[in-house]
Amino acid sequence: MPRILLIDDDEHLAAPLTTYFARFGCTLESAVRPSAGLAMLRAGQYDAAILDVMLPEMDGFALCREIRKESDIPIVMLTARGEVMDRVVGLELGADDYVPKPFEPRELVARVQTILRRQRSTPATTNGNGNNGTQLRVFDGLSIDLDRRQVLRHGERIELTGTEFELLALLAAEPGKVFSRDDILNRLRGHEAELYTRAVDIVVSRLRKKLEPLDCIKTLRNAGYALAVARSEPA
Repeated sequence: MPRILLIDDDEHLAAPLTTYFARFGCTLESAVRPSAGLAMLRAGQYDAAILDVMLPEMDGFALCREIRKESDIPIVMLTARGEVMDRVVGLELGADDYVPKPFEPRELVARVQTILRRQRSTPATTNGNGNNGTQLRVFDGLSIDLDRRQVLRHGERIELTGTEFELLALLAAEPGKVFSRDDILNRLRGHEAELYTRAVDIVVSRLRKKLEPLDCIKTLRNAGYALAVARSEPA
């Protein structure tokens, strides 16, 4: 049963959401203060976190930044409806998705379920020789283990969020192929496209920064993105 942590200072929100999430096989726990939420994350094993933007002690953006220093847990941000910059900033800080307030509980559950499915799923792959079934993709300076959801850059493990990992896995499935922003959105998101072309650019930027000094994600103007790095044989 997935275990979700909600950090929101609205004390009247947690109880009905806890009941609603339970209907879909999820355990929802809550904290009204960021300090308590961080302590719970450090002490327990959670599958995803839901953060409100407006919080005491620190806002949701600062909280997201703190969590990302320690964990790649999927994060959904709750933002004020119409606050586009809130959504952009959250994505830039490492959030995986956002839900504008006010929201329907079913929508929030659906977004969390989508992220959890992405975390659990591993796309069908081939190895460098074209054989089906292997879950290791190896390139010059870059190794992607789909089973363990682990990425090594020059032998050093780098921490990626779920969205960053899925994007890299998608590009690595067909090196050299140009994936348009719509291709990426349809594969990784699966819901309305509002703001999401901008979101793709943000996630690509985050991923590039983490892969430095490798320069393996190329932008083709007005076309999309491609992984441009030579394959290597697995060790």
